[in-house]
Amino acid sequence: MSTRPARSGVTARVLDVLGAFTASTPALALSDIARRSGLPLTTAHRLVGELTAGRALERGEDGRYRIGLRLWEIAHLAPASRGLRETAMPFLEDLHEVTRHNVQLAVLDQDDPAEVVYVERLSTRDAVSIVSRPGSRLPSTATGVGLALLAHAGPEDVERVLARPLRRFTPHTVCDPDGVRALLARARASGFVVSDRQIEAVSLSVAAPVRTGDGPVVAALSVVVPADGTNPHTWVPAVRAAARGISRALGRPAGSG
Repeated sequence: MSTRPARSGVTARVLDVLGAFTASTPALALSDIARRSGLPLTTAHRLVGELTAGRALERGEDGRYRIGLRLWEIAHLAPASRGLRETAMPFLEDLHEVTRHNVQLAVLDQDDPAEVVYVERLSTRDAVSIVSRPGSRLPSTATGVGLALLAHAGPEDVERVLARPLRRFTPHTVCDPDGVRALLARARASGFVVSDRQIEAVSLSVAAPVRTGDGPVVAALSVVVPADGTNPHTWVPAVRAAARGISRALGRPAGSG
């Protein structure tokens, strides 16, 4: 990961420190935090110390730092994480019970629509291994939930995403902008997405958008199943039914039954 230019202001620097952690690098040494955040080592040391004292970071026995429990507690108060998750959970649990596979809920990063943020994931010990975790990010162009969300994003956002180089995860990842546009058009027309082995060669996902009642798309859910021996269309009715259930629940007035 390249070094960022250091930003002025204590808040900006704290956010740079926290932004050094990713799903693929959840534990970092102090020197790594300084390099990734673009901060001098002495500044990083001071900020990391204060964040550790406030339980926003935790230091392990190996000397490396990780996101602390206090930060998770605060993050779960965010509307996208709390209200959406609480409303969606009964439907996610039902879908998980029916499929016995990985079930995920995600939102589009409004500042960077090239990424989705996973709000929740339900899994079982026997389910196919996947890289996503609550709080993690993946490209919107290569994931089922991402394509379902991007299909309903503004044209300017879509073109902004497709103007960037698209990362290839497997030989099946669609990295051609016109290919992605075709997937988005198909998603809008059909109301669901099949992302076939784009992130991992062993799995595919079936996704559908979630709306606020009859309003705009605010999230997407998916079921991730083994790629071999699976007819993805088997799962489409259940996925779409769960998405419609969440949409109806989100559209109800507060306090209604």
